Amino acid sequence: MTSSPDHSPFSSVSSGDGPRTGVVLSHGFTGSPHGLRSWAHAFAAAGFAVRMPLLPGHGTSWQDLARTRWQQWHGALDNAYLELEAECDNVFAAGISMGGALALRIAATRPVAGVVLVNPALVIDDPRAPLAGILKLVMKSTPAIANDILKEGVNEGAYPRTPVAAAHEMNKMFRDTLRLLPRITAPVQVYRSTVDHVVSDSSIAALRRGLAHAPLELLRLENSYHVATMDNDADRIFRGSVDFIRSTLSGAADDGAAPAAAGREGTA
Repeated sequence: MTSSPDHSPFSSVSSGDGPRTGVVLSHGFTGSPHGLRSWAHAFAAAGFAVRMPLLPGHGTSWQDLARTRWQQWHGALDNAYLELEAECDNVFAAGISMGGALALRIAATRPVAGVVLVNPALVIDDPRAPLAGILKLVMKSTPAIANDILKEGVNEGAYPRTPVAAAHEMNKMFRDTLRLLPRITAPVQVYRSTVDHVVSDSSIAALRRGLAHAPLELLRLENSYHVATMDNDADRIFRGSVDFIRSTLSGAADDGAAPAAAGREGTA
């Protein structure tokens, strides 16, 4: 029997010796912390402090999501970052899909030590996207593309429908995030599924173009679809992201400097 999705936020404190390291983690559009809970546990098991909020409008109903604005999603993740900043020496940002875009926003506006992304979304290829601001007046929702998971019997717990008004908000957030990408200087690690029915390679191309001043590592996932953190390559993501954080901190220590940092909070 498949258990009910756990939409609750996740929080842990740092443990172990050495510098205190935090990870602020974001789920994607129409999803919830359920899809990243195992990843959050992996970070916590590695001794990192973790904050994974439930974004406004998520974990309840798509009608609730239709009433939210993208600034509320960013604000929730930014507040989680600030909690970690107050208790940690270094903070990394991580996320999946739209949560990847939110993590990039944190990296562009806060001094993060690094970024880890899984199938990040920055572009909506649907030709209706530019018209969403008008369509939302006559079309409340569309069927969702959820549970894009190769592994059988897995449920990410996302909404069954996508609110058009919220999709319009997401598209506005994507456009604004693309503008911020050149600010990022911290290293970025990306896990990209070779087959993804939700996010196209247009988002990866946009990310490559935008990261003019940040090292980018792109790792291919051959055995997972979009929700890779719940799919066959999940353990690889968990191990690899922990190693990335440790190696980034180790490299900074060898250089005798703090990890690369982006600019402070901007006007976005």
